[in-house]
Amino acid sequence: MPDVPQKQTTFLQALFPVVGLVVILVYGLIFRPIIQGVEAMPLEIIFLSAGILAIGQLVYLGFPWGEIQTSFINKLARAFPTILILFAIGMIIGSWIAAGTIPMLVYYGIKIINPDYLYVIAFVVAAIFSTFTGTSWGSAGTVGLVLMGVAISVNANLAISAGAIIGGAYFGDKMSPLSDTTNVAALAVEVPLFEHIHSMMYTTIPSAIMAGTLYFVMGLVYPIEASTATASQTDVILGGIQSMFNFNILLVLPVIIVLYGSIKRMPTLPVLVISSFTAGILSILFQQTTFGDAVQALYKGYDTSMAIWMTEKPEVLSTLFNRGGLYELSEPIIITIIVFIYVGTIDKINAMSIIVERVFGFAKTKSSTILASLASTAVINSITSNQYAASFVVGEAFQKTYDKKEIPRKVLSRSLEDAGTMLESLVPWTTTAIFMGATLGVPAVQYWHWQFLSLINIVVAVILAITGIGCFYHTMGGSKNTTETSQNPS
Repeated sequence: MPDVPQKQTTFLQALFPVVGLVVILVYGLIFRPIIQGVEAMPLEIIFLSAGILAIGQLVYLGFPWGEIQTSFINKLARAFPTILILFAIGMIIGSWIAAGTIPMLVYYGIKIINPDYLYVIAFVVAAIFSTFTGTSWGSAGTVGLVLMGVAISVNANLAISAGAIIGGAYFGDKMSPLSDTTNVAALAVEVPLFEHIHSMMYTTIPSAIMAGTLYFVMGLVYPIEASTATASQTDVILGGIQSMFNFNILLVLPVIIVLYGSIKRMPTLPVLVISSFTAGILSILFQQTTFGDAVQALYKGYDTSMAIWMTEKPEVLSTLFNRGGLYELSEPIIITIIVFIYVGTIDKINAMSIIVERVFGFAKTKSSTILASLASTAVINSITSNQYAASFVVGEAFQKTYDKKEIPRKVLSRSLEDAGTMLESLVPWTTTAIFMGATLGVPAVQYWHWQFLSLINIVVAVILAITGIGCFYHTMGGSKNTTETSQNPS
């Protein structure tokens, strides 16, 4: 039976596929480009190689192919709703552009937003939008795209702009009761949802205030030069957008649909699809878009060549609006699938749990236990590129230890997000970083040091762990919660 080999798995056997992945990552992403001076290995090949290595080990250990295949298929099945959402976000981007929704928001954003405060405004707006919707990816793909359009038009620092947008997006993703990672972290350690959110306020709110202050300062340190050339280019962009699209108050309807569905906790995928098709209809009604072009915007994205009535199209409009469609996020989707094959394979021998228990068994004090959970979450999230895996593996590994040391479990659930959810946009090879780079047009290696919220949040989490501030040691009401988790949305 499959349970027998799992019980016999040794630490070295569990360590082998993880070390294999680390070696391949170091060779492919560090040694090749930095030492050899050649192109880095594609992430798809890195994780595919690691997956083949892990599968080979399981075959050597005596696992039949059918069981191995079932293991990673089960992981893929759990990831499939997320993959569908990625496809839907691609349709959202293409259809919102075709309808004129994103162009209209870009147009008025350019006219209204004071460039001197662009960075802090981008952070705050993305934070508000993601709090309402509960999704960092959806926020970056919609309002984030609008904000990047404004940044491009005024010649702002795109790396700082992307860092601000992503930080704001992750504020809401972490604090919103609609967020999947927020619910998973609470569920993984059996903590009521709103106790989990309350616990996160101790690290996230101070971090957000400091990050917002820094983005305000960045507007002063890196001022956006309002040169004559920039002003002239802005006029060209505004004129081009106005000639390409017709504005109408009804164009905000796709946005309202997403916000309403999120507030009412409706299923994400149907809401995104409905918003996309609504935008497609609006593109036919209010823009000079044919039925075929509306379908094309959903399928392969919008292209400024569809505006056949314009004889001259500013090149910057193509940079802004030539995107979207089902295939927009094909790279993140493929990488996600391959990563889950690897994760599902090593899960067959419970590799991550065994490694976490062995490596962090030294933690004796409350502070060291919290620090160990933060470190293990960071490692597992970085390796697996999946916060679900990090939440359940680390949550399961540390629950009893937290109870034994009388540390409330809501500190553990908070730690899962402080070192997991907040970290993943900073690690270049995670699916999140790849998505953000593909969506906003700025790779992680350029924006990570401007993503102040996550960087500060991680430091604050460590300080609280060491000092005990905000760790609720005076009350153990949140340490063992089982029945109340039923209030979490499924």
